[in-house]
Order: sequence, then structure tokens, then C-alpha cells
Amino acid sequence: MITTKEIHEFKQLCVQTETTIRKLRQIPSTNIFTYVKKESVKEELVYNNIKVEVSDLQIIKDEVNRDMSISFEESVKTGLYYCYNCDFNSNKKTNLKIHMRTHTGEKLFKCNICDYCSNFKASLTRHMYNHTGEKPFKCKLCDYCSSQLVHLKSHMHQHTGEKPFKCNICDYCSISSGNLKRHMRKHTTEKPYKCDICDYCSNVKILKRHMRKHTGEKPFKCNICNYRTNQREPLKTHMYQHTGEKPFKCNICDYCTISNGNLKRHMRKHTGEKPFKCNICNYSSNQRDPLKSHMYMHIGEKPFKCNMCDYSNTRLGRLKSHMRKHTGEKQFKFCLTDHAHFISLHEMHVFKYIKFLQLVIYVRW
Repeated sequence: MITTKEIHEFKQLCVQTETTIRKLRQIPSTNIFTYVKKESVKEELVYNNIKVEVSDLQIIKDEVNRDMSISFEESVKTGLYYCYNCDFNSNKKTNLKIHMRTHTGEKLFKCNICDYCSNFKASLTRHMYNHTGEKPFKCKLCDYCSSQLVHLKSHMHQHTGEKPFKCNICDYCSISSGNLKRHMRKHTTEKPYKCDICDYCSNVKILKRHMRKHTGEKPFKCNICNYRTNQREPLKTHMYQHTGEKPFKCNICDYCTISNGNLKRHMRKHTGEKPFKCNICNYSSNQRDPLKSHMYMHIGEKPFKCNMCDYSNTRLGRLKSHMRKHTGEKQFKFCLTDHAHFISLHEMHVFKYIKFLQLVIYVRW
């Protein structure tokens, strides 16, 4: 005698089979009924390595019919339509039909411009905004507008200060679910999309930006000068140079800048935070570039080389100072005299210190 659990599993298998047959019917070249007729009808059925006798098939049939009738009675009582593949239910039959497309994989709504297709009409409508450039969802507090409602909702959190999406491992929280998903990959080390040119791997959005480094594509152009970039954010930062705007301001001092990254680096001067640490010695820095220069000291590499002599250094800034010796450029000027010009900032500081000592000696004498 078979168990109730096995009957339920068999019922689920029947539902899956019905879905498969429905898909096969959509393919003109497939004739499943001809294939079935060629096979002789057997008096037994094998399911999960269990032989089901003909006498048991009637029990299964009665059990399935009983469950179906109960579900139908529930639908009549509650006014809900139930999906037999999952726990979905709705009070509208049309909603159930739309939901069933998620199981069948049917995508009725197709874009007439590109290859995009969807099983929801609303998704196609949102997609079409990408082609038309229309942004119907507008913020009431600022000039922000978007082609998708979900993006507007995320934007509104910037005004309210709310960060509803929280990490369950650390204290990270964000205004959007997408940011949280990207953050969670730091804990799981999940990077599902890999570059087919180098070993870089990341999520699909960042990988697209990365691929522009290989192709040299720079789709974001400045409409004032010839500046071009492969990312949108650097173009926004560049435009502040034309407008003179510095929207990112320090709440401790008068410092303001054109980029959020510059402000973050500046804030570490106030907090004393040094997140960039050497894994060989105790060196730490509040910026990434000094750590890179420091690491060259361990490996003995000096990548910044002069093309006029044998000079080389671990830091780009020092190479630039060195190059002024060849060009004769004296960029730094001492404010107390019009005649003192210096190749490097270090030389100017030394000059100021010597002048200070001369002044002290003069006063004492």
C-alpha cells in the first residue's frame, strides 16, 4: 500500500507533466500522441523506483480528484483562485492566468524595437521608456525623474534619510535593495559574471562598465569640451568643473569638493581613520594610492620612470617633481618675495625654514 506522501508527490508530478505537454503542444514538429500510441499500455507504473499496481492507480486517482475538489470548494468559499504549482492565490482569475506564465515560461509581450520580451505588460511598458527616453516618475522635492517607479522610491530615501535595506551580517544599510545585494557579495564572495578577456569577475552591471576598458568605448561625452569617459559618474563630476559648483561639503570645516570620493578621503583627516593597511608591516593610510606606493618598497619595484634619465621612483608625484628639473619649470612661489620660485613643494618648505632661522638669529643678535 502506498503512502499519502507518495500520492502527493505523484500528484505534483502529474501537474509538471501537464505543463510539459502544454509546452510541447506549442511546438508544431512535436507529435507526442503518435509516440504514445506506439507503446503498449502497461498494467503497472513505476514512480521513484516503486511499482504502482493497477488497483493502487484508482486510489491515486481518487486522492487527486479529492484534493482537486477540496481546492475547488476552497476557491468557491474564499473567492480565491489557487495555483497548483506553488502557493500563489488571487481573487481574480486573470491574475492567476498571468501568474501561470511564470511556470510555463510564456512571454507574450514583445518589444518591436529590440529582442526584449516579457510575461507582463507592465514590464514591457517600463522597458519602452528606455527607447523613448521618457521619465514619467518625478520627485516632488527636487528635479530628479526616472523611467521606473522603484528608482524614484529609492531616490526618496535620500530626502527622508531612511535606509530600509539592512545587512543581517554587519551594520551596513542602504536606500535600495540593489545596493544591498551587491554588498552581500562581499560576505559571500559571490561574483557570478566573469570577463572573457581577463580574470575580472563581478555582477552584470559592473562587468559591462569593465568591458569598456578593453573595448576603449567612451559613450559619455561632455557637451562643452572634448572630455569623454566610459562611466556616467566621472562625467557628472567633470561637469562641476565647468559650472564651478562644489556640492559635497564637510560639516566640520569649510572644505568643499566636486566629488563624494574626495569628501570621504577628506573626512578621514578629521576622524583619523586609516582603512588601507599593509599586510606585511604595520603601515596604514587614509588613502589607497599611498598604500600602493608603500607596497612597491616591499617588492623593490619603482614603476614611475623618467624618460630622459635613469631616475625612477615608487611615487608618481615625486617623478613629476623630478621632471621639472629637466623642463626648468618652477611651480611653487614663496608669497613673501617675488623672486623665489621652486621646483617642488619640499624645496619651498626648506627655504621657508631657513628664512625662519635667519630671522630668529637676527632678532637674538
